[in-house]
Amino acid sequence: MGPEKKDDRPGPGKSQQPPPPTAKAGRKAWVKKTPVEVVLEQITKQEDKVTDLRDELKKEERELQKLQQAKKVLEAT
Repeated sequence: MGPEKKDDRPGPGKSQQPPPPTAKAGRKAWVKKTPVEVVLEQITKQEDKVTDLRDELKKEERELQKLQQAKKVLEAT
């Protein structure tokens, strides 16, 4: 006798609908955005980017000041 075949037909009390997507897929449902929402999101992203760049610039300027002070000390000797 051959291998038994599993009956894939739904039995009593079973639905034919596929199971709902699970959270482990890691993706949210896609929601269409209006053009206004898209532009506002772009503005927010740009503001965040500018803030990050300003912080980076402040850090680099402090580093430059330290190096310039070291240069003055080296030139004085």
